[in-house]
Amino acid sequence: MRQAGAKIADGVPRYEVQNIVASADLGQPVDLTAAVISLGLENVEYEPEVFPGMVYRLSEPKVVILLFGSGRCVCTGAHKAEDVEAAMAKIRKDLVEAGLLV
Repeated sequence: MRQAGAKIADGVPRYEVQNIVASADLGQPVDLTAAVISLGLENVEYEPEVFPGMVYRLSEPKVVILLFGSGRCVCTGAHKAEDVEAAMAKIRKDLVEAGLLV
């Protein structure tokens, strides 16, 4: 590319992690209607006619989890792997406490 006249910096390019997307499986189906009630309407969006997953917005860590009735979920918005781990632990704990997971 340099031969074509493109300016390319020497060395390793600088980068910054902006967003981590991770998927997980809770290992069993989840009743999303019951989950909405248990997790609190202020943190949850669920419109099954529009989108089959429940959108769960956590404030700490600041991520969004898409939870599907199959028990599969997608975590997005994390900036480091520890945020993903904390978010997955939190949703699992919340669902177990609500009696929706064993």
